[in-house]
Amino acid sequence: MASRRNFLKTVGAAGAGLTAASMAGAAHAADNARAAYNGPHKMPTGMKLLMMKNADGSESLGVVTDKGVIDVRAAAAKYHIAAPMTLDELLQGGNADGLNAVVDKARSSGDALLDETKIQHAKMFAHPSKIMCVGLNYRQHAKEVGMKEPSVPVLFNKYDNTLTGHNSTIKLPAKDIATKFDYETELLIVIGKQARNVSESEALSYVAGYCTSNDFSARDLQLELPSGQWMIGKTLDDFAPIGPYFVSSDLVGNPNNLKIQTRVNGELRQSSNTNDFIFNTQQMVSYISRFWTLNPGDIIFTGTPQGVIAGYPKEKQVWLKPGDEIVSSIEKLGELRFKLA
Repeated sequence: MASRRNFLKTVGAAGAGLTAASMAGAAHAADNARAAYNGPHKMPTGMKLLMMKNADGSESLGVVTDKGVIDVRAAAAKYHIAAPMTLDELLQGGNADGLNAVVDKARSSGDALLDETKIQHAKMFAHPSKIMCVGLNYRQHAKEVGMKEPSVPVLFNKYDNTLTGHNSTIKLPAKDIATKFDYETELLIVIGKQARNVSESEALSYVAGYCTSNDFSARDLQLELPSGQWMIGKTLDDFAPIGPYFVSSDLVGNPNNLKIQTRVNGELRQSSNTNDFIFNTQQMVSYISRFWTLNPGDIIFTGTPQGVIAGYPKEKQVWLKPGDEIVSSIEKLGELRFKLA
């Protein structure tokens, strides 16, 4: 359980101007939200969310509205509402009602609104119980790399160390480790309730929402080592940028018909649509749930379309390098930006 003292520190700058009594009440509410919420597990709806870094070093939720970003931490403290402070807490704890109460109060009062352009983004997820990835999942991508379309989803995984956020910088490893770096813009599926052996017809009801993501890769590690090391090539530090937003499923609609693009230093490299999936969103969730229980907050990378550097003719392969800026964009989900160093 988070202590009252830790929460008071967490309120920090966002709680400036609050009285000691109101902050103590907010601490009690936050403890309840994080550790003692016993209500029904609900997925967020009607929400476009981000994670932000606060002046005190903590990270917390923001709700994107047409009038600004609602600072959930500050609003929850001011109105003594027990609400989740992070996206992990929201998804894993299921207290969507607490978040809705904060949003309703902030909308009606006009309080706790931030200018999005001045927000420093944090990583969307910190500790999902599983990070699943589906490889070779676009028809045109399979063609460009000269591989047969798989008969079932090709699965691998990443780890928490790979997770980073919008506007982050990926520090590339030393040249004696890897040199062939490649982008892979991907739709990210975010699970909202426990799923085990779910049917394709029911699969979307287990999805809380979606994000723009990039399955950043070191192709020499992935493909050129004697035994082929997919795990190593995909799981170096910060090799899974995600953001800038989480968008709830109801706002996205059909995930299998979204425009998806990648730009490197302003040059368009990938341009496709998720309607080129070999296995659509329903099929991926259903198939994965046959082998593992998917928990709220688990995330699934869904494969990348054609246009990756690995798909170019050998003589035209110019790998990513320090100083490059990559922009991954997916319709309705926003532009994920990150740099290399």
